[in-house]
Amino acid sequence: MLLYNTLSKRKEEFVPKEPGKVSMYVCGPTTYNYIHLGNARPLVFFDTVRRYFRYKGFQVLYVQNFTDIDDKIINRAREEGIDSIALARKYIEEYYRDAEALNVIKADIHPTVSEHMSDIIGFVVKLIEKGYAYEVDGDVYFDVHSFNEYGKLSGRALEEMKAGARVEVSERKRDPMDFALWKAAKPGEPSWESPWGAGRPGWHIECSAMSLKYLGENFDIHGGGFDLIFPHHENEIAQSEALTGQPFARYWMHNGFITVNQEKMSKSLGNFFLVREILNKFPPEVVRFFLLSTHYRSPLDFDDEKLTSAAKGLERIQNSIKLLFEASARVSTASVVDDGEHSFIKKLEKLRDDFDKAMDDDFNTALAISSVFDLARETNIFLKNLGSEISAVDIKCLKLAGELFKDFNMVLGIFKEDKETGMPVFDKDTGNELFESVMQLLIDVRNEARLRKDWATADRIRDGLKEIGIILEDTPQGTRWKK
Repeated sequence: MLLYNTLSKRKEEFVPKEPGKVSMYVCGPTTYNYIHLGNARPLVFFDTVRRYFRYKGFQVLYVQNFTDIDDKIINRAREEGIDSIALARKYIEEYYRDAEALNVIKADIHPTVSEHMSDIIGFVVKLIEKGYAYEVDGDVYFDVHSFNEYGKLSGRALEEMKAGARVEVSERKRDPMDFALWKAAKPGEPSWESPWGAGRPGWHIECSAMSLKYLGENFDIHGGGFDLIFPHHENEIAQSEALTGQPFARYWMHNGFITVNQEKMSKSLGNFFLVREILNKFPPEVVRFFLLSTHYRSPLDFDDEKLTSAAKGLERIQNSIKLLFEASARVSTASVVDDGEHSFIKKLEKLRDDFDKAMDDDFNTALAISSVFDLARETNIFLKNLGSEISAVDIKCLKLAGELFKDFNMVLGIFKEDKETGMPVFDKDTGNELFESVMQLLIDVRNEARLRKDWATADRIRDGLKEIGIILEDTPQGTRWKK
């Protein structure tokens, strides 16, 4: 398995710290609003990474934090006239709703900053003792010149970083690039007691303290969006390795930006979209499918047309799975004696191999999805040629195709899974059920007309449906319809 390591700037073979186990830390959202599409991309992608490791038989320990102490949270809480921690808790719950809708499995551990203050303070104390940090009037800063490898993740020299960097300008710093580990309390802001007086932690120290607590001094994968490479992840490396004297994370993975009309999605441009708003227009499985349809390191351009196209593609896969379910329901589900091979079985084996190769090559979900489309196409061909007499090898083919859809979906999560069988399930609403009932009624009326040799009525129903985008297929197992 190869993955692109931002630290080395190349693809590397993935070798876990412990055989058969994977430890992952992914930076979560700052909880002052509903999550936007930019938050959703790493959320869905790293969930897929974890799913694939499990599919490959690894035991995964997955940690994703919530930043519940931050300037943005404090400012939003003031606007709403509520406590900042209460505001953060509100949006953590809203996050869980959106994440569940996107079929994201909860992390094994979801730590919050406010619950780990003693760990953070202890971390800062040790950095001061080791000479990597200094205190000035209740503020504590990390001395970037004390860490010789500062800049190794972003690949830029320290002097180069100073130009245009998002740093807090203060005459009390030894260097403008020194970053805050602890901030002295300000009136009206939440604060905690520390050896340097009341205050709150800086942004970067939070993730270092929580990842080291739950994953140890050296773990496998640290992930997040491309925008976190500098300064957040660069600073995490500096303070963590300064403390432990060991490499921090072994592999660093970063997803690309979401763009809108080729421009980076940002609040300053007013072109960012809340997931909650998008889910009012598109089903969550379509949004997840869209987010995985492009390689994670590439920019992903957003517009309604692309989501509409994703919906059509997903529907093709869903229709194939439904037809497979219908065919499987007509035959015995008991164990089948292998009475020979079938060309379809060889195709299924190749499709699994293609899927695994795509995911093994830096988690290429876009290429993996093409294997799912190929599976849908080959399944449709097999079902179309399935005779009225179902043989044991036919039943074997049906089972293997179902298992392959199940495994592909277990990784990609594009449909909800049945808790008992793990098979894909589809949300049903009253409108869909009514539509299916009407379609079945039309098919029954057409079949009755054909029995009476009333070809005019039968053809009128078939041709009329085709004009509105519905195709009828007459097979040995009965009449099927598809959009």
